[in-house]
Amino acid sequence: MNILLVEDDPRLSALIRRGLEEEQFEVTVAADGQLGQQLALTQPFDLIILDIILPHRSGLEVLAAIRGQDTQVPVLLLTALGTTTDKLQGFGGGADDYLVKPFDFAELVARVRALTRRGSAAQPKGSRLTFADVVLDIPSRTVTRAGQALRLTTREFNLLELLMHHPGRVLSRGEIAEQGWDESFDAGSNVIDVYVSYLRKKVDHGFATKLIHTVTGAGYVLRQE
Repeated sequence: MNILLVEDDPRLSALIRRGLEEEQFEVTVAADGQLGQQLALTQPFDLIILDIILPHRSGLEVLAAIRGQDTQVPVLLLTALGTTTDKLQGFGGGADDYLVKPFDFAELVARVRALTRRGSAAQPKGSRLTFADVVLDIPSRTVTRAGQALRLTTREFNLLELLMHHPGRVLSRGEIAEQGWDESFDAGSNVIDVYVSYLRKKVDHGFATKLIHTVTGAGYVLRQE
C-alpha cells in the first residue's frame, strides 16, 4: 500500500512515516500543499493523508483538486482543526475520514487500515446492485442513474451501497454508523445527516422520482415514491 502524506511539520511527518513504514506501508512525504497536489494528481496512491493548514496551498484546496480528478482515492484529513464545522467542511469537500491532532498513533493506523482495506477489498466479478434506474457497480466503484454517471466520494459510494443492500428498509443513524463507517466514527454527531444530504443531492437532483427519503425520528430509506 502506497500512502501520500502531506504534512509541513518535519518532525511529525518523520514520526508518521517511520511508524507507517514499520506497519509495512510505503510512504511518500510532501511538505507543502503545492507539492502534495502535484504528487496526488500525477502518481497513483492507495491513500492520501492530508493536513489542512499547509504552506502554498491549503489541504482543502488540494482535496478539491484531487476530487476534481479522482473521486476514488481515500483521503484522511489529519489536522489540528477539530470543531464540528471544520469536520463537516472536510467531509463536504470529499474527505473519507477526519482525525484531529494530537492523536494516538494506534488510532491513525486503525483508520489507515480501514480505508485501505475498504478501497482494496476484492469483490466478486460482476457484483452490481440495481434499484429503480440506479446502477451501482462494486468492482469499478461506479454509479449511474438513468445512464448518467454520478461522481461520488468513497464515503458517499459506501453509504449508497448500504442503502441499496436494504431497499425499502429504514436504516437508523446508528445502523448507518455501524455498517457504513469504521468503528472510530462518532455516531453522536450530525455528520451522517450531512452526508445523506450530500448523497441525496447527487442521486436525486434533476430527477422527478426521488429515491432517498428521511423518516423523521427513525432514519433514512431508499424507496420509490
